[in-house]
Amino acid sequence: MDNGWQSSADAWVADMGTSGDFGRRYVLDPVMLPRALARSPGNALDVGCGEGRFCRMLKSRDVDAVGVDPTSALIAVARTRDPRGTYVKATAERLPFRDGTFDLVVSYLSLIDIPDIEAAVPDMARVLRPGGTLLIANLNSFNTAGAELGWVKDAAGRRAYYPIDHYMRERAMWIEYRGIRVVNHHRPLSTYLRALLGAGLVLTHFDEPAPSADAPASRAGGYARAPWFLVMEWLKPLSK
Repeated sequence: MDNGWQSSADAWVADMGTSGDFGRRYVLDPVMLPRALARSPGNALDVGCGEGRFCRMLKSRDVDAVGVDPTSALIAVARTRDPRGTYVKATAERLPFRDGTFDLVVSYLSLIDIPDIEAAVPDMARVLRPGGTLLIANLNSFNTAGAELGWVKDAAGRRAYYPIDHYMRERAMWIEYRGIRVVNHHRPLSTYLRALLGAGLVLTHFDEPAPSADAPASRAGGYARAPWFLVMEWLKPLSK
């Protein structure tokens, strides 16, 4: 099934630039990068690496980062921007690595793109070494439950509220913005938690980050009003 990523790759790369979009730069990066580095990982796997931005951020801080993504066009850009890096075309459901390969596995806004989460989460846990962590940033499920409707505006065109509907009904949906048209998946938070707990992982951190203090005020308000993102860190216990 076409998910739109190949045809949207150019628009995605243009939208990300080199620093990432507003949500990454001012909401998620200030949380994700310190947590990724907190345990001093020697190596890391970025699942759904896209054009490789977060891999490059990790590598600039002496982490041996490998990126995987199923979209050929994005992998090509990642390799161009980081010629010495390792970027592999693969899906999250079938990661081409041995058990226990990585100190850190990152899913940075990629769970919403993965069709089979029940296969992907255990495989991410499989390639994680015991004592390693799975670090996740995802769209909040309250957000994706209203993504088909978007902000409801008042008569003056101002954002009145963000609607939530059919929260419990899992579904794939086409999302369009700034020349990008891709399939996202809505799932209630319980679906993600069941998959992660079922993989034997232990939750060690949870956050719903607000924009950082240096975020431009013109954009920060919307991210503070509605639950936009969540960040989770999961530990793979040491073998008994």
